[in-house]
Amino acid sequence: MPHYNYLIIGGGMTADAAIRGIREIDTGGTIGLIGAEAHPPYNRPPLSKGLWKGKPIERIWRKNVERNVALHLGRIARTLDLAAKRIDDDQGTAYTFDKLLLATGGTPRRFPFGGDDIIYFRTLDDYQRLRALSEEKQRFAVIGGGFIGSEIAAALAMNGKEVVMAFPEEGIGARLFPPDLSLFLNDYYRQQGVEVLPGQQVTDLQKSDNQLVLTLRDGKTTNERAISVDAAVAGIGIVPNIELAKGAGLRVENGIVVNGLLQAGTPDVYASGDVANFYNPALDTRLRVEHEDNANTMGKHAGRNMAGETVPYHHLPFFYSDLFELGYEAVGETDSRLETVADWSEPNRKGVVYYLRDGRVRGVLLWNVWERVDLARELIAEPGPIDPRSLKGRL
Repeated sequence: MPHYNYLIIGGGMTADAAIRGIREIDTGGTIGLIGAEAHPPYNRPPLSKGLWKGKPIERIWRKNVERNVALHLGRIARTLDLAAKRIDDDQGTAYTFDKLLLATGGTPRRFPFGGDDIIYFRTLDDYQRLRALSEEKQRFAVIGGGFIGSEIAAALAMNGKEVVMAFPEEGIGARLFPPDLSLFLNDYYRQQGVEVLPGQQVTDLQKSDNQLVLTLRDGKTTNERAISVDAAVAGIGIVPNIELAKGAGLRVENGIVVNGLLQAGTPDVYASGDVANFYNPALDTRLRVEHEDNANTMGKHAGRNMAGETVPYHHLPFFYSDLFELGYEAVGETDSRLETVADWSEPNRKGVVYYLRDGRVRGVLLWNVWERVDLARELIAEPGPIDPRSLKGRL
């Protein structure tokens, strides 16, 4: 039964960042990692960004083996015994620990049809499967108009593929972007050769010879239509992996609930990354964030606290994306249902969108505007009230 001073459940960016944090303070403590994937930790964003633009796959690896970590890959932690400080995995191996980090991430939402014919894009294996299909197939369906769907549709189109993009909202990124920007993106993607089908719910997928036939239902008329493609990829969100924590009696509510030190209800158990529900003082609310900045920053913070620091996590994460020749960074609560104020220097091409509630700026979208994230964080932290007219030219 292997014993570790620090045991990490999860093999993603958060886990690797935690290892870095631990090693900044404790260079000699033993570290074990249990990861469901067969691969050691790697950077996830290039899977839908840089790798499609020709960057070498070798650059994704995070090289944590250089930090003296025992990797237990291709394994799933099944049970957590808090009293015994013990984890049992799906292959019958038991592990004990002094400190534990739950960095279990999330699992893609799936349709009740289609089986493995739909690639639910999240992992390196998903990227390699889609990449291989793109070498031999031409027509692809991308299901979902959110973060992953918009990136994958752009990546495939830039690689000369025919892309049909279907999603139930009225515009690409409709939950994030104001309506006019979201609808602009529909036209922008069409100009890049993507067939954009908004307001469409995918209700079925069947195989027919070497084709996949998707059934789409119009959200307004309930009329149905069928489209044929060579392959289908979906990005319809993830569900946080809370089963291990829930089974151990830890508090779960939209993820694993942590305190300011990222402890999950008991002093020696921490949670971080996509799965962690944490309090942010700038927004005065609890968040669960599924993006790279949070994975890296929160993971490292958890690792340092596990190794002896006692510093609260107050970081407000940002995220970013590339959509053909457009790009953005965003921070805070960027919800299109909030009041928005747009400050465009070039309409829909370059500018800043502010998200307001109760007289305060809650989020900022920097659209082709760079190196302003820290200034945006400072604005979000201001107590207000903010006059929307004062935001013109602010960032």
